[in-house]
Amino acid sequence: MILVARRYAAFWNTGETRHAEAALAHNFVDRTLPSGRPQGIKGVLEASKNFRAVIPDLKAEIDELLVVNDRAVVRYKFTGHFTGSFKDLKGDGREISSRAVDIYRAQNGQISENWHLEDNLSLMQQLGAVKL
Repeated sequence: MILVARRYAAFWNTGETRHAEAALAHNFVDRTLPSGRPQGIKGVLEASKNFRAVIPDLKAEIDELLVVNDRAVVRYKFTGHFTGSFKDLKGDGREISSRAVDIYRAQNGQISENWHLEDNLSLMQQLGAVKL
């Protein structure tokens, strides 16, 4: 379970498809799928591509990894610089830091299900897309 969680973290840290393919089962299901994103590995690859279009130097670090039976809970810290673009906003190089929590269910050495929660409000504020 620790190995598969670290493989998936390697995907988020690098954006390299091979890490996602190694970590995710062919029938992978995202249980908190955002509207408009395709299900399965295709959706995961799309999410990474979109995130990296905004923050090309995106890095993902595991802050905490807890394993219980066939589940893992991972707290992530995402960092990088807003040098890409988001909607009508152009990056100005500002530092970005965002957090997320994922819960994985693994079967046969791969993640079969994922539940996740990202701090999107904080991310949107840092990008300048939302002002409170």
